[in-house]
Amino acid sequence: MADLFADDPPQSASPDEPAEDAPLADRLRPRSLAEVIGQEHLTGPEGAIGRMVAAGRLSSMVLWGPPGTGKTSIARLLATEVGMRYEAVSAVFSGVADLKKAFAAAGKAKQAGQRTLLFVDEIHRFNRAQQDGFLPFVERGVVTLVGATTENPSFELNAALLSRAQVLILHRLDAEALGRLLGRAETLEGPLPVTPAARDALIASADGDGRFLLNQAETLYAANIDASLDPAALGQFLQRRVAVYDKDREGHYNLISALHKAVRGSDPQAALYYLARMTVAGEEPLFLARRLVRMAVEDIGMADPAALPQCVAAKDAYQFLGSPEGELALVQACIYLATAPKSNAVYKAQKAALRSAKETGSLMPPMNIVNAPTKLMKDIGYGEGYRYDHNAEEGFSGDDYWPDAMEPQTFYEPVERGFERKVRERLDYWAKLRGERGA
Repeated sequence: MADLFADDPPQSASPDEPAEDAPLADRLRPRSLAEVIGQEHLTGPEGAIGRMVAAGRLSSMVLWGPPGTGKTSIARLLATEVGMRYEAVSAVFSGVADLKKAFAAAGKAKQAGQRTLLFVDEIHRFNRAQQDGFLPFVERGVVTLVGATTENPSFELNAALLSRAQVLILHRLDAEALGRLLGRAETLEGPLPVTPAARDALIASADGDGRFLLNQAETLYAANIDASLDPAALGQFLQRRVAVYDKDREGHYNLISALHKAVRGSDPQAALYYLARMTVAGEEPLFLARRLVRMAVEDIGMADPAALPQCVAAKDAYQFLGSPEGELALVQACIYLATAPKSNAVYKAQKAALRSAKETGSLMPPMNIVNAPTKLMKDIGYGEGYRYDHNAEEGFSGDDYWPDAMEPQTFYEPVERGFERKVRERLDYWAKLRGERGA
């Protein structure tokens, strides 16, 4: 499952009772870790947070999860549960001066015997130098750092900071957790003016974000709607939620990875789904075309040599037609790749050949196949003994083309699928002839 509220703007006070006119999400904020919905893998007795609270001692941590999963709520509750002073800054609104002030206050509190939990919202937005500034205060125990981020910490945070903090992953809210959260809202405010089907549609529209769900519910309550809305009426009343997707962030790479693996796994239905997800989210179609071309050469290769021209043609068609008509060509290429026989023999051959080339350095090719453009070079043996394959029986001389100091290698191993089955038969035949002719 996944948790409760999202990452609200940080505050520098302990959790207080919210005002009666406070937003619904604030009024429903959990008052204890036991009330946090859906992060039991962390907050339960066997979870990392549950164990730390039971011991009464926290280590620095980074809470990593999507919006609306309770990172801020958990940080506040942690301070309360273990009796620590709570200080919060936001990387969006705070600078070096704010950090210095927070560290100075924490230092004074430590002298007075008070431990400080420093919550840093959107910690990934601090640059590398600013992140390094946390290190001495964390190491000296001036603060226990709790950072919150929606981005992959391994990409966005310094290795030195990560080595001093435990990364805890919060799950996105699933339908069951969102339903529980909406139930809490209805206990407080009364039944929502929606049909059961529309309630399910409302939950689905939240896309795992509890805060967004509560904001939508609050909009419905405020409208004083008399009749229950069905899914169609609900869609007209509420603005449509845009898919969570940053084209330069992890969501982008997760989806393109899923698309690639679905194609590799010969599942055209799943491949179409991820292609559609990226299209709906506004992905650049030419980026998709480039990745389809890569799939054609990496995962299909010689098993179906037509896969590559299919993808290049799809790219040309898209550039000729534009959106949305040209996107159909990308869909056709995607289906072609997913249903084509698979082979990574070309990909493996490239890797093996590059590795061998690096290991063997600058070995000279055998003299019979090096070029001899001058008389001197011919006189000293360049090109001597070369046999022109077209003049040989069956167009195959069977010569040895490897450097004298190197044993023949096998880089390309065609599979027994698609066109490569015929390629393998051809290679086996030439190997037989080579053996017969004593190359």
